[in-house]
Amino acid sequence: MISAAMLAAGRELSEPRLSPDGETVAFVTTRGGRASIALIGVNGTPERTLTTEPPPRPGRPTGGGSFDWLPHGSAIVYAAVDGNLWRQDVTGGPPTRLTDQSDASPATMPAVSPDGSRVAYVVDERHVAVAPLAADGVWPVRLSAPDAEFSFDPSWSADGNFVAWHSWRPPAMSWDESTWQIAPADGSGTLIELPIDDFAVQQPRFAPAGSDLAYLADRRGWLNLHVFGGERDVDRPLVDEPFEHGEPAQGPGQRSFAWSPDGAAIAFTRNEGGFGRLCVVDVATGVARDVAKAVHGGLDWRGGTLVAIRSGGTTPTQLVAYDAGRDGAGAWTRTVLAVGPVIGFERHLVEPETVAWRGDDGVELHGRLYRPDGTPGPKLFVWVHGGPIGQWPVSFNARIAYWLSRGWSVLLPDYRGSSGWGRSYTQALRGRWGELDASDCASAARTAIARRWTTTGNIVAMGGSAGGFTVLNMLADNPGLFAAGVALYPVTDLRALDLTTHRFEAHANQRLVGAWPDAADVYRARSPLNRATEITTPLLVLHGTDDRSVPIAQTEALVTAMSRGGRPVEFHAYDGEGHGWRRPETVADELARIGMFLDRHVAFVSNAGPTPGGL
Repeated sequence: MISAAMLAAGRELSEPRLSPDGETVAFVTTRGGRASIALIGVNGTPERTLTTEPPPRPGRPTGGGSFDWLPHGSAIVYAAVDGNLWRQDVTGGPPTRLTDQSDASPATMPAVSPDGSRVAYVVDERHVAVAPLAADGVWPVRLSAPDAEFSFDPSWSADGNFVAWHSWRPPAMSWDESTWQIAPADGSGTLIELPIDDFAVQQPRFAPAGSDLAYLADRRGWLNLHVFGGERDVDRPLVDEPFEHGEPAQGPGQRSFAWSPDGAAIAFTRNEGGFGRLCVVDVATGVARDVAKAVHGGLDWRGGTLVAIRSGGTTPTQLVAYDAGRDGAGAWTRTVLAVGPVIGFERHLVEPETVAWRGDDGVELHGRLYRPDGTPGPKLFVWVHGGPIGQWPVSFNARIAYWLSRGWSVLLPDYRGSSGWGRSYTQALRGRWGELDASDCASAARTAIARRWTTTGNIVAMGGSAGGFTVLNMLADNPGLFAAGVALYPVTDLRALDLTTHRFEAHANQRLVGAWPDAADVYRARSPLNRATEITTPLLVLHGTDDRSVPIAQTEALVTAMSRGGRPVEFHAYDGEGHGWRRPETVADELARIGMFLDRHVAFVSNAGPTPGGL
């Protein structure tokens, strides 16, 4: 059985970046909410921690945008939690501050120029700037357009004359409508912009030689790999297939593809119904071939080596290196360089099966079903992902493994609005959040009972953030369908979310719900706070006091309304925690509270494990 301590003791790995000579990998490792950058040799040099104070901004398995190498390999430039960029020599010692920013308007996403003289970066997720790395007092040059609202992921052309980046303007989110822009690095010229239409792009990245620009776009219905430049048609993808090649750009630094060093090939990732695959395509012919299974992220290719973060249903998160060759013609043998989770998960991990069912309106829906030891279990979670735009792919998930080891099955529904199934599937949630997601997930629960994956009285709805919002509406809409519900830091008041959440998501509801105040009645009708007395299923809600994405006031208002109406609700606040947990003791307490809550409300016991507050 997997313990809470095993979850708490692991670390997250992200952003592997090869040194210019291809011999060393720098990567971000995060434990207990604190990140550091480590170095490890491709050919066996032991792992060493490079950064100390200030720490870098934490990464994500598929992104982060935390740092970049200098071209001579003697130092890195990283974005720190204090809002500044810092230069850290690989020989160690204190870093040197490069910018004069603050955490209120941080400098992030550094990209060092090919000659090492300048760094492009983003200020407050809004403006792209270029500044000299030498401390000569020269002010940075601003490149982004005056009306730019969001800018991500600057990338240098091979000659150092141009910078490209990802950009979009509200009320669109990055996955609704977005573009790439290119400008001279000295700020002297006119912006080049891909015309904005009803499609999205991401990850513009120049080839290592020449002027070709690779990026992802979903103009033809799927988020596919494109190459623009020379005689290539911008409307024709390099790889045209009914699979997604990246995730929604919900944060910076996603690297789901990588140019080969000679520009002859591109390695890219493919989402096959939630399962991952690494592929490589010849740029001249467009012929692609499979390389390896599992979800890959953070791709980087130098010399004959490609590095990535790799994970799967039965594969704990690992940093790997492939023998790729300069043009993709290598043997593609894999070496594991580092592992994130502690030892002991492997014997409890299982591959899920893909499942499909019909929604209430007859549309085919998708998901993945995990069964303990591959056999049906009587207890089942309908576990709703957050976002709401997103997906839980078949990658290592310590919490799923924890509950599988206790006899629970887990159904992950990809409701309409989820990624991985093409643009029309994702965009189907536009104007219908709080309605369609709840309906689709409830149909998943009814399907689980009908197909005897579980039984009435043993099915539980669980989700966090936007997933918690869906859980609450699903419970209100379907009394008696679930034995219990668990909502972690949920959205309960849509209008309050608009007014209090961080800038990145402040306009999301204009597309997902409707424009305020025209859609005021819809906001009220779909806010769980206004349906508190309709929730008759036992509910557990957990929230952090320092949550800036969904302030704890949202949960407190819901709990007060349910309690006044005599509805069954339990609530616990975690002091000092934000949108998700950092501290190991909080992780342990969460799992224990959920376990004991389920013991009281689900017919089969859950083997809860430790008591709250202990590991």
